[in-house]
Amino acid sequence: MDIIANTTDFYLDRETAAAIGKFDGIHIGHRRLLEEIREKKREGLCACVFTFDPAPAVLFGLSDGKELTTKEEKHLLFERMGVDILIEFPMNRETAATAPEAFAAEILAERMQARFLAAGSDLSFGAKGAGNAELLRKLGPELGFQVKTIDKICLKGREVSSTFARCCVEKGDMEQAEELLGMPYPVFGTVVKGNQLGRNLGFPTVNLLPQESKLMPPKGVYFSQVRHRGKLYRAVSNVGYKPTVTDEHIMGIESYLYDFKEDIYGEPIEVYLRKFSRPERRFENVEALRRQLEKDIEAGLRYNM
Repeated sequence: MDIIANTTDFYLDRETAAAIGKFDGIHIGHRRLLEEIREKKREGLCACVFTFDPAPAVLFGLSDGKELTTKEEKHLLFERMGVDILIEFPMNRETAATAPEAFAAEILAERMQARFLAAGSDLSFGAKGAGNAELLRKLGPELGFQVKTIDKICLKGREVSSTFARCCVEKGDMEQAEELLGMPYPVFGTVVKGNQLGRNLGFPTVNLLPQESKLMPPKGVYFSQVRHRGKLYRAVSNVGYKPTVTDEHIMGIESYLYDFKEDIYGEPIEVYLRKFSRPERRFENVEALRRQLEKDIEAGLRYNM
């Protein structure tokens, strides 16, 4: 997948089918957009995703900047989903002030050579967010592209959205979040050295430090899965600060993988949080922690993945 970032000066030499949006979480509504542009690859168009960096809400101070999916996670997920080109268009005061008509003509039609656009019914772009899917549809015949608008998907009587998914993650409802995202909640990173306590207790673990921008669920123990070198392992993961063994306030994820003994420091892994099991708490001593770990691992074996 080709990635175009940190520049407004680009020109694609291939005609594209493009999906436009924020794509925070890449939820099942976003996936509908991606299905549309992948389908157009059969007609010889390149599947292109256009998104803003940072999101407009972050630029204008309407968001804390926490993300369901970090940029690095999006790169991996989009590539796996068959996206050929990802454009992370710089969002600043100048680009935010672009008239919607100029954006459609100069960016979408000219620079991206868009011949097909897939957009959500709530799309907004251009100065003051005045551009929308209806405007694109009106401009399409003149600018040489077709527009398909995707209506909101409803799940259990509520519209699927990144906001809905964020609420689920923030309260630890990982099973509902998985329904919305179409996959378990991912946290990608590189394995770092821990304090070796798990290994000394007979439960070797792998540790990663999420990016600061990553939205994390409540601290506690989760039934999970970990992908390493393409293989998926059942796991139990602790999200938090490990209060029994350290007073350092560094948020991390420590995972025990069933049937796994390898030393993988410095290697990339993907942790998928499936279900909240119990909150993080301080134990009176390390032996009490060991007994609880045994219970957590046994409970993880009983959890039906």
